Amino acid sequence: MNLPIYSAALGAFLIVLQVALMLSVGLHRSKGQFLGNGDDRDLERKVRRHGNLAENSGLFLVVIALFEILVGQTTFVMVLCLLFATARVLHALGFASLAGSHGDDLTGARKAFAGMRALGAMGTLLTALGSAYGIATNLPTMA
Repeated sequence: MNLPIYSAALGAFLIVLQVALMLSVGLHRSKGQFLGNGDDRDLERKVRRHGNLAENSGLFLVVIALFEILVGQTTFVMVLCLLFATARVLHALGFASLAGSHGDDLTGARKAFAGMRALGAMGTLLTALGSAYGIATNLPTMA
């Protein structure tokens, strides 16, 4: 049986990223907003950034691990893991500003936040589809 080595490394990275985003929310909440966002747009973007990673990383990690078990530590699996990690970092960086999360003041260099968010979302989509394709084309036949 192939062990999902690349997926395990990706999982470790995603946990560290998730904890960092969780701490960002928690530190902001320590200012007194314990539930919801209280119309605090900075808190809202931090919660959305944290939640979006939680929404996307679990399913991708399971699917990429299953794919890696099927085919082994191939270059394709490694590239998908690296691209997913990069996409999730880009997405989180895009949410580091109200320009990226809410489209505020998209002038000059601030446009980069919206671009990072878009690249992160697109990278997440493409790697998810790539892993689904990989599994679909490598399923053992029932002979």
